[in-house]
Amino acid sequence: MAYALLIAVLAAAAPLFAIGSESWWGLAPCELCLWQRWPYWAAAALALLGAVVPGRGRAVLIGLAGLAALVSAGTGVLHVGVEQGWWPSPLPGCAAPTAGAAASIDDMMRSLAAAPNKPCDAATYLIPGVPLSMAGMNVIYGLALGVLALWVARRRG
Repeated sequence: MAYALLIAVLAAAAPLFAIGSESWWGLAPCELCLWQRWPYWAAAALALLGAVVPGRGRAVLIGLAGLAALVSAGTGVLHVGVEQGWWPSPLPGCAAPTAGAAASIDDMMRSLAAAPNKPCDAATYLIPGVPLSMAGMNVIYGLALGVLALWVARRRG
């Protein structure tokens, strides 16, 4: 049960830290940033459920939590590739706003999103001078958490 709670806390810590970085350091998330958070919430919920389910079910739920963390890491790899220009983002909300077919300034203003969006190819760096974006840190964290959860599930199963 303690391992399941640990996995749940570690899974919830990632999106909570990301939300905190928006408040504390004024970092703006892009659409891919937001997508990377959902698998962690799923991992936290699965691990919490695993804390109350006995026996083999606990191991299965912790393993599923590990897979969810790996999904976030995979989304992070996609995001790093977009940041590096290796491929375009598959999400339409990741592109910087353009004038498009607007005929006037009023048309352009009406076509803007209600809230400003950060383009996904603009990397966000937490530590100045360290060439590791938040998406890159998510890849490392998601891989580590996923491997830890799968290891725990295998040992406990």
